[in-house]
Amino acid sequence: MYAFEYEAASSVDAAAGAAKGGAKVLAGGQTLLPSMKLRLSDPGKVVDLGQIASLKGIKRDGNAITIGAMTCHADVAASSEVKSAIPALADLASHIGDRQVRARGTVGGSIANNDPAACYPSAVLALGATVHTNLRQIKADDFFTGMYSTALGDGEIVTAVSFPIPKKAAYAKFKQPASRFAMVGVFVAQFDSGARVAVTGARSCVYRESAMEKALSASFTSAAAEAVAVSAEDMNADIHASAAYRANLVKVQTSRAVAAAR
Repeated sequence: MYAFEYEAASSVDAAAGAAKGGAKVLAGGQTLLPSMKLRLSDPGKVVDLGQIASLKGIKRDGNAITIGAMTCHADVAASSEVKSAIPALADLASHIGDRQVRARGTVGGSIANNDPAACYPSAVLALGATVHTNLRQIKADDFFTGMYSTALGDGEIVTAVSFPIPKKAAYAKFKQPASRFAMVGVFVAQFDSGARVAVTGARSCVYRESAMEKALSASFTSAAAEAVAVSAEDMNADIHASAAYRANLVKVQTSRAVAAAR
């Protein structure tokens, strides 16, 4: 690890100012700290958001659940509010990494990092969530822009995420056994306006599977999902799975998620 300066930010504004000056913002540290230990990252200065109480917490706002950016995965998994309103979101959080990761990793850190195999981005996208920052509100469809990239600008920090409450939803993840990241994960959500389906792990960035959405909006059943042809074009291919295998997993995991949705 390279030498670096550490600062515990007292407010979001202070953290944003430091970030504009070139400092790296630290949320749960589940990606940043390992990359620093391996000398893959040399931020020079790290600004910790952990002491900012306003960034933590879960509450119901009308027909949505709003989760503070610094709320850890374990708290989302254990929340009675989340379990009651969006049980699929609590279930997703309960299967991220291991207990240590769930106790430290945060919602805001996960979506700001936008790992192509992370679980939370699929929930944000499938539920049509709104990402709140210190500067604005960003719709889920506009937030994730590519591998490890988002719409966040210089000095812009995620403060909370608001998840609309669906009629039904579920998340089905086919895990890479060593990392427990999603080889392919599919989050499905049914609303009065139709179905939304978001896929993680299959491509370089989380994305919506439009053909599945059309089929499930007409008939929210596993049979409808199984009838959709999923193209292997643009799918990831590596030592763990070919592009064709991942394309098939999209169909399989969508079918399983629909069957489990409640």
